[in-house]
Amino acid sequence: MINSYSFGTITIDNKKFTKDLIIYPDHITSNWRRKTGHFLTEDDITEVINYKPEVLIIGTGASGLMKVDDNLKEKLKALGIEVVIKKTADAVNEYSIIYKDRKVVAALHLTC
Repeated sequence: MINSYSFGTITIDNKKFTKDLIIYPDHITSNWRRKTGHFLTEDDITEVINYKPEVLIIGTGASGLMKVDDNLKEKLKALGIEVVIKKTADAVNEYSIIYKDRKVVAALHLTC
């Protein structure tokens, strides 16, 4: 459960994180890095794709600076993975609404 999010900080199950992360139903990958900073590609989320979530929520940062490669969007769609792309605060809210009912993964950029 996400307790709170503010620029650069997220608290999950009362544990504070200050680096970008990926939240799975059964674990968290902390200190998640992308090869090209603020551009998300398939190579950055291979583990997520292999996990095969029903929904992938992508938090693009506080101001939405991180962009998602169009080829990645198409690949996820072809795999039947629903993709929700929002600024991180909105992505956190979306996650909080649906995480109990569906197999959801959230990849969150915490700053920018």
